[in-house]
Amino acid sequence: MPNDDQKHAPLRVLHLEDSVHDHLLVRREFQKSGEPLEMVHVENLEAFEAALAQKNFDVVLADYRLPGFTALDAWQSMKGLAVRLPFILLSGAIGETAAVQAIQAGISDYLPKEDLSKLRHVTQRAIEMHHIVLAREQADAELAQSQKQLASFAEQLQITIEQERAAIAREIHDDIGGSLAAIRFDLAWIGRHANDADTRTHVSAATDMLQHAVEASQRIMMNLRPAILDQGLVAAIHWLGDSFSRRTGIATQIRAQMHSEHLPKAIQLTAYRTAQEALTNAGKYAQCTQVKIDLAGDAHFLTLEIADNGQGITDSTQPKEGGFGLNGLKERAKTVGGWLDISSPKGLGTSITLSIPLDADQPMTQERQTP
Repeated sequence: MPNDDQKHAPLRVLHLEDSVHDHLLVRREFQKSGEPLEMVHVENLEAFEAALAQKNFDVVLADYRLPGFTALDAWQSMKGLAVRLPFILLSGAIGETAAVQAIQAGISDYLPKEDLSKLRHVTQRAIEMHHIVLAREQADAELAQSQKQLASFAEQLQITIEQERAAIAREIHDDIGGSLAAIRFDLAWIGRHANDADTRTHVSAATDMLQHAVEASQRIMMNLRPAILDQGLVAAIHWLGDSFSRRTGIATQIRAQMHSEHLPKAIQLTAYRTAQEALTNAGKYAQCTQVKIDLAGDAHFLTLEIADNGQGITDSTQPKEGGFGLNGLKERAKTVGGWLDISSPKGLGTSITLSIPLDADQPMTQERQTP
């Protein structure tokens, strides 16, 4: 919308008209308001282009039919000069077809010459609409830039998170893993040299607890840094599904068919984390008895779907305010050019589908199915 300074500035009009008489009538109509006016009159396309190059205008008024060209030619010429202004046809009867073509081409409005009394209103409306369009385009551009920055931030955040997870996994392996191994040797030595039954019983119990600790540390390391991905995405998805089924007792059906296992690490990790988060949510909130995992990939597309037969997403299972969860998965999918779809009809379970376009041309290397 125009600001106060613009309201008091002269209205700058470029008038393309081959009739001096008609031009004077238009000028007189504008002058009735008593507001400042700067009006340039041109009669041909060359003068029209020269005026646009030399001076800034608020609006263009143009007769439709001019010697050797039409207003549509002037409109195209203005576009070619990368000048954007409200453009109003001010002409005699031009026919409905020509008027529709002009509006479809992008011309702002059409006013018959016999309706000059409406000229100031039509002009002001065209200028205001032009300002609204420019403001919206600027807002859209700023939004697109913000989304681009957000996507870049999300990508960097995911990289940082994975680096921290890998560092923690290494510490668990080197420090805790080494300590647990030393304890295992000591317990084995005590068990071999113990003579009384009570000591052996305690050693056996401690060995069992130690085994639980070892398995827990290995599971934590696998969750932090999925080394199983070194064996391929198919193997990793099967490991996730099998582990989930053993841990929760929920029947898990896995179907994995890949055109190629030679996928970028970022895509493999995105698919793995998506499956991991979806299974975690299913185990915590879905109240389901079955989960199906379907991994499919050809030369052009990778699709991963995790579906359960639970209660669906309810108010009590909605992500808490400030939570990352599924929103984080959506942002992660964007970092590899993919997207996440979530379907959760109440009482009919939840389906989470990850889709990622690929540029691969590799033969199929793995195909496994688990009933």
